[in-house]
Amino acid sequence: MKKILLTLFIVLGSITMQAQELEWHTDMNKAMELSQKNKKPLLLFFTGSDWCGWCMRLQKEVLKTEDFAKWAKDNVILVELDFPKRTAQSAELKQQNASLARSFAVQGYPTVWFVDVQKGEDKKPVLKQLGKTGYVRGGASAWLEGANAILDHGKTQKK
Repeated sequence: MKKILLTLFIVLGSITMQAQELEWHTDMNKAMELSQKNKKPLLLFFTGSDWCGWCMRLQKEVLKTEDFAKWAKDNVILVELDFPKRTAQSAELKQQNASLARSFAVQGYPTVWFVDVQKGEDKKPVLKQLGKTGYVRGGASAWLEGANAILDHGKTQKK
Protein backbone atom coordinates (compact mmCIF):
# COMPACT_ATOMS: atom_id res chain seq x y z
CA MET A 1 0.00 0.00 0.00
CA LYS A 2 2.83 2.39 0.86
CA LYS A 3 4.48 1.71 -2.51
CA ILE A 4 1.25 2.50 -4.36
CA LEU A 5 0.81 5.79 -2.50
CA LEU A 6 4.45 6.71 -3.03
CA THR A 7 4.21 5.93 -6.74
CA LEU A 8 1.00 7.94 -7.05
CA PHE A 9 2.60 10.88 -5.22
CA ILE A 10 5.65 10.81 -7.54
CA VAL A 11 3.51 10.61 -10.69
CA LEU A 12 1.24 13.47 -9.62
CA GLY A 13 4.24 15.54 -8.57
CA SER A 14 5.94 15.07 -11.93
CA ILE A 15 2.76 16.04 -13.80
CA THR A 16 2.54 19.26 -11.76
CA MET A 17 6.23 19.99 -12.39
CA GLN A 18 5.79 19.46 -16.14
CA ALA A 19 2.83 21.83 -16.21
CA GLN A 20 4.98 24.58 -14.71
CA GLU A 21 8.01 24.05 -16.96
CA LEU A 22 7.55 26.87 -19.42
CA GLU A 23 10.09 27.98 -21.97
CA TRP A 24 11.12 31.57 -21.37
CA HIS A 25 13.11 32.91 -24.32
CA THR A 26 15.87 35.49 -23.95
CA ASP A 27 16.76 35.76 -27.66
CA MET A 28 14.29 38.22 -29.14
CA ASN A 29 14.96 37.17 -32.74
CA LYS A 30 14.17 33.54 -31.96
CA ALA A 31 11.05 34.56 -30.03
CA MET A 32 9.82 36.70 -32.95
CA GLU A 33 10.29 33.77 -35.35
CA LEU A 34 8.28 31.51 -33.04
CA SER A 35 5.60 34.16 -32.70
CA GLN A 36 5.15 34.40 -36.45
CA LYS A 37 5.32 30.63 -36.92
CA ASN A 38 2.79 29.87 -34.16
CA LYS A 39 0.66 32.99 -34.72
CA LYS A 40 0.85 33.96 -31.05
CA PRO A 41 1.74 37.33 -29.55
CA LEU A 42 4.82 37.84 -27.40
CA LEU A 43 4.67 38.38 -23.65
CA LEU A 44 7.69 40.55 -22.83
CA PHE A 45 8.52 40.32 -19.11
CA PHE A 46 10.85 43.16 -18.09
CA THR A 47 12.27 42.14 -14.72
CA GLY A 48 15.04 42.63 -12.22
CA SER A 49 15.12 38.96 -11.26
CA ASP A 50 17.63 39.14 -8.44
CA TRP A 51 16.72 42.45 -6.79
CA CYS A 52 13.15 43.52 -7.64
CA GLY A 53 10.74 42.48 -4.90
CA TRP A 54 7.61 43.11 -6.99
CA CYS A 55 9.10 41.03 -9.83
CA MET A 56 9.71 38.15 -7.44
CA ARG A 57 6.18 38.49 -6.12
CA LEU A 58 4.72 38.45 -9.66
CA GLN A 59 6.77 35.33 -10.38
CA LYS A 60 5.56 33.56 -7.23
CA GLU A 61 1.89 34.59 -7.37
CA VAL A 62 1.35 34.37 -11.14
CA LEU A 63 4.13 33.34 -13.50
CA LYS A 64 5.05 30.14 -11.68
CA THR A 65 1.50 28.89 -11.17
CA GLU A 66 -0.17 26.02 -12.98
CA ASP A 67 -2.99 28.32 -14.16
CA PHE A 68 -0.49 30.64 -15.82
CA ALA A 69 1.41 27.73 -17.37
CA LYS A 70 -1.77 26.38 -18.99
CA TRP A 71 -2.78 29.83 -20.20
CA ALA A 72 0.67 30.72 -21.54
CA LYS A 73 1.05 27.53 -23.58
CA ASP A 74 -2.18 28.34 -25.43
CA ASN A 75 -1.84 32.11 -25.80
CA VAL A 76 1.69 33.57 -25.93
CA ILE A 77 5.40 33.15 -26.57
CA LEU A 78 7.24 34.03 -23.36
CA VAL A 79 10.24 36.38 -23.37
CA GLU A 80 12.20 37.33 -20.26
CA LEU A 81 14.10 40.60 -20.50
CA ASP A 82 16.14 40.63 -17.32
CA PHE A 83 18.10 43.44 -15.69
CA PRO A 84 19.88 41.63 -12.83
CA LYS A 85 22.38 43.24 -10.48
CA ARG A 86 24.24 40.12 -9.34
CA THR A 87 23.81 37.73 -12.28
CA ALA A 88 26.24 37.95 -15.19
CA GLN A 89 24.89 38.49 -18.71
CA SER A 90 26.56 38.68 -22.10
CA ALA A 91 27.12 42.12 -23.61
CA GLU A 92 24.75 41.22 -26.47
CA LEU A 93 21.95 40.26 -24.09
CA LYS A 94 22.41 43.45 -22.04
CA GLN A 95 22.32 45.53 -25.22
CA GLN A 96 19.20 43.75 -26.55
CA ASN A 97 17.34 44.16 -23.25
CA ALA A 98 18.31 47.81 -22.83
CA SER A 99 17.26 48.60 -26.40
CA LEU A 100 13.86 46.97 -25.87
CA ALA A 101 13.38 48.73 -22.54
CA ARG A 102 13.98 52.07 -24.31
CA SER A 103 11.67 51.13 -27.19
CA PHE A 104 8.86 50.26 -24.81
CA ALA A 105 9.58 53.18 -22.43
CA VAL A 106 9.91 50.85 -19.44
CA GLN A 107 10.14 53.00 -16.32
CA GLY A 108 9.76 50.41 -13.60
CA TYR A 109 9.80 46.72 -12.87
CA PRO A 110 8.01 44.46 -13.35
CA THR A 111 6.55 45.59 -16.65
CA VAL A 112 4.84 43.12 -18.97
CA TRP A 113 4.15 44.13 -22.56
CA PHE A 114 2.03 42.11 -24.96
CA VAL A 115 3.08 42.63 -28.58
CA ASP A 116 2.09 41.26 -31.94
CA VAL A 117 4.86 40.49 -34.44
CA GLN A 118 3.98 41.69 -37.92
CA LYS A 119 5.92 41.94 -41.17
CA GLY A 120 6.93 45.45 -42.14
CA GLU A 121 7.13 46.79 -45.66
CA ASP A 122 10.76 45.67 -45.85
CA LYS A 123 9.70 42.16 -44.67
CA LYS A 124 11.46 42.73 -41.33
CA PRO A 125 9.46 42.05 -38.16
CA VAL A 126 7.67 44.98 -36.57
CA LEU A 127 6.38 44.89 -33.01
CA LYS A 128 2.83 46.21 -32.54
CA GLN A 129 2.05 47.08 -28.93
CA LEU A 130 -1.18 45.49 -27.68
CA GLY A 131 -0.99 46.65 -24.07
CA LYS A 132 0.95 46.40 -20.85
CA THR A 133 0.54 45.42 -17.23
CA GLY A 134 2.67 44.72 -14.20
CA TYR A 135 2.02 43.29 -10.78
CA VAL A 136 -1.72 42.93 -10.11
CA ARG A 137 -3.18 42.17 -6.69
CA GLY A 138 -5.42 39.13 -6.60
CA GLY A 139 -3.10 36.41 -7.83
CA ALA A 140 -3.13 34.49 -11.08
CA SER A 141 -6.84 34.78 -11.79
CA ALA A 142 -6.87 38.58 -11.54
CA TRP A 143 -3.66 38.89 -13.58
CA LEU A 144 -4.90 36.51 -16.28
CA GLU A 145 -8.20 38.38 -16.50
CA GLY A 146 -6.29 41.56 -17.32
CA ALA A 147 -3.99 39.75 -19.76
CA ASN A 148 -6.98 38.26 -21.58
CA ALA A 149 -8.58 41.70 -21.86
CA ILE A 150 -5.39 43.05 -23.48
CA LEU A 151 -5.17 40.14 -25.92
CA ASP A 152 -8.89 40.27 -26.75
CA HIS A 153 -8.61 44.01 -27.46
CA GLY A 154 -5.62 43.29 -29.72
CA LYS A 155 -7.63 40.69 -31.68
CA THR A 156 -10.46 43.14 -32.31
CA GLN A 157 -7.96 45.74 -33.57
CA LYS A 158 -6.57 43.24 -36.13
CA LYS A 159 -9.95 42.88 -37.85
